[in-house]
Amino acid sequence: MAPTEIKRRIEQGIPGARAQVEGAEAHYSAVVVAPAFEGKSRIEQHQMIYALFREEMANQTIHALALKTATPSEAQSEKGL
Repeated sequence: MAPTEIKRRIEQGIPGARAQVEGAEAHYSAVVVAPAFEGKSRIEQHQMIYALFREEMANQTIHALALKTATPSEAQSEKGL
């Protein structure tokens, strides 16, 4: 699966999300900023993303997906998001 496809699916699946995705050969990392994360724990934020790729993770199309997530206000206060 191409990083651009993962990015597209995250941005379509989570309203208002902006994603940056890198990786290859079933190992990826993503930085995702979304207003939908407001009021949710990091675990809940990550679960929202993993739910979009349940099938790909089960069949090992995606073996690893490292996530860094933030709300827009958190992203403004953290450099690099």
